Amino acid sequence: MAYEDLRAFIAALEQRGLLKRIKTQVDPILEITEITDRVSKRFGPALLFERVKDSSMPVLINAFGSEEQMCLALQRASLDDLASELDSVTEIKPPEGFFEKLRMLPKLAEMARYLPKRVKDGPCKEVRITKEPSFDPLPTLKCWPLDGGRFVTMPLVFTKDPETGTRNCGMYRMQIFDERTAGMHWHIHHGGARHYEKNRRLGRRTEVAVALGPDPATTLSAVIPAPDGIDEMLIAGFLRKRSVELVQCETVDLEVPANAEIVLEGYVEPDELRLEGPFGDHTGFYSLADHYPVFHLTAVTHRRDPIYQTTIVGRPPMEDCHMGTAVERMSLPLLRKQLPEIVDFHMPFAGVFHNLVIVSIDKAYPGHARKIMHAIWGLGQAMFSKVIVVVDKDVNVRDPAEVTWKVLNHIDPERDIEFVMGPVETLDHASRLPRYGSKMGIDGTRKWKEEGFTREWPEEQVMDRETKALVDQRWKEYGLG
Repeated sequence: MAYEDLRAFIAALEQRGLLKRIKTQVDPILEITEITDRVSKRFGPALLFERVKDSSMPVLINAFGSEEQMCLALQRASLDDLASELDSVTEIKPPEGFFEKLRMLPKLAEMARYLPKRVKDGPCKEVRITKEPSFDPLPTLKCWPLDGGRFVTMPLVFTKDPETGTRNCGMYRMQIFDERTAGMHWHIHHGGARHYEKNRRLGRRTEVAVALGPDPATTLSAVIPAPDGIDEMLIAGFLRKRSVELVQCETVDLEVPANAEIVLEGYVEPDELRLEGPFGDHTGFYSLADHYPVFHLTAVTHRRDPIYQTTIVGRPPMEDCHMGTAVERMSLPLLRKQLPEIVDFHMPFAGVFHNLVIVSIDKAYPGHARKIMHAIWGLGQAMFSKVIVVVDKDVNVRDPAEVTWKVLNHIDPERDIEFVMGPVETLDHASRLPRYGSKMGIDGTRKWKEEGFTREWPEEQVMDRETKALVDQRWKEYGLG
């Protein structure tokens, strides 16, 4: 059964010994970050700080701080199970005959259960503040010493396309400026930013609703790079195997998850910008101060005795790394639908998602590795991949020693490395210009004669099966333990 809400997930974490309650009073200014950073670096448990200075709300952090916690959040035995489920869904094809249509009905009925459902009321409405709402009661963190202030770091930000009415839900940090305004840090490539830009051209304000602390699958849906027009709440329904219940906001024409702990309502004016940042980001470096739109708070609703869920980001490994791994596993079946020659891919933690992508392929023709590089650079947010390394299908992309060994033995640097120009991640502080710079592709596959390699390619040293079996059988005789 899907988790009813964040509290049910907290109970599941605690039952598994994956949650630690901290009853000592802690400061949201830097202290919580330092505690959490030490815990997250060793893949430690979720932390529930029950006494936070200057706030009555407890703080939940590091809830997704290990692969085990991520699997528990998604209620799967492994993240590969999730990938297999998604693969079966994407295999659905239009039925050709009457009996095929009949066989499809159960699958279609199951899919219909994932569609978001509107309800009249929900737990997030237990307390409603529409007169003089304020950010002040929230135990927002100042995460790192040079941060520009306190930040909301795990918000589900809802907006609506002014032309199509399509909903978008993304996770964009918010710097608290004062009791009623905050920065809205959406990048130019994000769905929320596109809705804002459409409204700006029309001279309209953009209505915004921010949900904090719904059930874990719904939270994860906000960071999945869904194709344009795909409702993240439908993805959340698939993840939790049950519809997300949505409730109408009080002051804006938007819907939010009814089971959220806290909801912030407001708007962004079309041409109002304010300096936001710096912010200690997931790259492990500070993203520099820049001008971003301003969110004006019009209402706060929340559950009685709400729990404030947040996160910190910085030098890997941290909580967001495990969220990224889940997204990676979910992306593989979709990537294979477009590029079936891909066997596997991996984004190592140290690559902070966009800096390094390792791809294994079933190489079928000369230049195949380069075709894959350019195809990936042409896919949605994969366009930000700074370095793409392509290897043969027999290479384990999750074994850095094997990848390094194979690639460095397979490349002639001048021949097998290419550079291209294009869009880069906004957080890439090394690019020559903001959001524009170079990317690198490395062809680490075995080279073919058709690719101009006329020398003989050596065989890899591998012991024959008979000798391996003999040594396995006699191992105890050798006295080697």
